[in-house]
Amino acid sequence: MQGQVVKKVVVAGGGSAGWMAAAGLSTQLGALLDITLVESDAIGTVGVGESTIPTARTFVHLLGLDEREFMRETGATFKLGILFENWGQVGDRYIHSFGQVGKSTLMAHFHHLWLHAKAQGFGGDLGDYCLELRASEEGKFYTADDAPVNYAYHIDATRFGRYLRKRCENKGVRRVEGKIQEVQQHPQTGHITALVLESGERVEGDLFIDCTGFRGLLIEQTLKAGFEDWGQWLPNDRAVAVQTRTRDPAMPLTRAIAHTAGWQWGIPLQHREGNGWVYCSDFMSDDEASSSLLGQLKGERLTDPWQLRFRPGRRRKAWDKNCVAIGLAAGFIEPLEATSLHMIMIAVTRLLQLFPFTGVNDALTTRFNFLANQEIERIRDFIILHYNATERTDTPYWNRCRTMEIPASLAERIQLFRETAQVYHVPGELFLVDSWLQVMLGQRIRPASHHLMGALMPPEQLRRALDDLKGNIDRAVARMPSHQDFVDRYAGLELAD
Repeated sequence: MQGQVVKKVVVAGGGSAGWMAAAGLSTQLGALLDITLVESDAIGTVGVGESTIPTARTFVHLLGLDEREFMRETGATFKLGILFENWGQVGDRYIHSFGQVGKSTLMAHFHHLWLHAKAQGFGGDLGDYCLELRASEEGKFYTADDAPVNYAYHIDATRFGRYLRKRCENKGVRRVEGKIQEVQQHPQTGHITALVLESGERVEGDLFIDCTGFRGLLIEQTLKAGFEDWGQWLPNDRAVAVQTRTRDPAMPLTRAIAHTAGWQWGIPLQHREGNGWVYCSDFMSDDEASSSLLGQLKGERLTDPWQLRFRPGRRRKAWDKNCVAIGLAAGFIEPLEATSLHMIMIAVTRLLQLFPFTGVNDALTTRFNFLANQEIERIRDFIILHYNATERTDTPYWNRCRTMEIPASLAERIQLFRETAQVYHVPGELFLVDSWLQVMLGQRIRPASHHLMGALMPPEQLRRALDDLKGNIDRAVARMPSHQDFVDRYAGLELAD
């Protein structure tokens, strides 16, 4: 409550979200707080958030983790981007990489030069001018302080949770085992005062963090914060997942293969592969999805398939009263582009920045919710782009995606690019210009015009400049070891023995 010093923080729920929240708070503010995490071994976690984006590296640093140890403990590999197959049309293939494309100027982004070259019959592929994209195509990887590459991780989410739990408990976080039976509230303010477990134990707190997943036990079932459904734009509402034994060397890419009513993921870890089938229940049954996924597997199956159901959308208030929802309790878009773990990380970071040391107040909660809403809305638009910007007409699912009415904020971006090749980045937005560019072109949006900066250069000068840039990248990629060899040397699981 306002004016009440916040000392006792209670995290409801474990899994990736709960332990990431506890880890962030204990690492950065541990000396100021008394942190308790309540979870039950009897309640399973989703456990399939295994692909990340480069912001994960910032969070690893925030937690003070040694990258090699973190990768060994989670069976992690590196990730340079996502390989999309069959999205614009069946047979299409493009990579959304994490790298910078070419070299831009103050006047215009690099792709305008490239488009001018293409109009004159040279210039090659846009990916020729991105180190990370070329390395991912070749299955290469290398990073060092003097040779920075923009990368993320593929991780085992279950191992990640266990790893963070051990570190948190070593930092003084108290774990309480048990199911939450009752959430008690202050009779006047409605603020949460305690969690009562089935055992009868009562866990009091000043600030509560809801990491109870889709059910939102605190934020929704108790506080009724409300939920905004985005199913009209994001049709997928189901997934089925299964793990297989690793067969081939790990590539530094997540695979996203579009199918008749959704898409299939493939995530290479050191010790196994994660596989999943994301789909819309209006167009595909659960049995059909499971059968389709199992029919696509190539390695030995290590687990039985498990089903996931979700509603794309967001909580209307991620922070309500003295409760902050983090992870699936706050909202979910879908697995495409691996933003789920990022939204946990950024929510934890935002809470650290806006922590209510002297008590919860409207100014803090309003600011937190404004930033949370901006973040998820912009990610939402980027994900919708993949579905709406398609030329597929082969199934009712893709016809619905192609013809649906999209948010005005996204429609404006697409129209601007289609007419002028202009792409922009809003300050604070997760996905940068290079990401929007790669996906728009990959999804077959072809601009009608472009900035004429390239016309200021004689064609041969432009050709030489592009050839030099491409040559430098080719030589850098040629010197890189294979991704699998680098992972084995840098953080191989056998090194942990």
